[in-house]
Amino acid sequence: MSTHTPVANIPPELSDLHCYTETDGVITTTMFDLPGYKVVRVLGTVYGLTVRSRNIAASLGMVMKSMAGGELKWFTNMLYSARNDAISRAVTETKNRGGNAIICLRFESGGIDGFAQSCAYGTAAIVEKVDPTVEAPPQLEK
Repeated sequence: MSTHTPVANIPPELSDLHCYTETDGVITTTMFDLPGYKVVRVLGTVYGLTVRSRNIAASLGMVMKSMAGGELKWFTNMLYSARNDAISRAVTETKNRGGNAIICLRFESGGIDGFAQSCAYGTAAIVEKVDPTVEAPPQLEK
């Protein structure tokens, strides 16, 4: 088993929201292929959506913080959470179709009149390992 070093400095209060925490054994990749694996069956496009509203107190605090400058940590936390909810929904859809991977995973986000939306989408597939020398993706390590 290898040791993975974090690629981003995730603040402790967001560490439980880091990407890949909700894949439940489903391999997710933004690549067009999965090295060491072959696609046995394509199950189609899957997506997960979530829309979040900001509460009034947080919005007022964010307005004050934006005047002073700096990161809006409450909003950052909300966006991490929204992204992971979207991933979780795409993973659930993949599992419901009998898949074990999402290939070419993409994200979109935007704001609509005070609401933040996040979408995760990709191609659900059944994959199998064909090269035993390739390390398992991080989502499969327990």
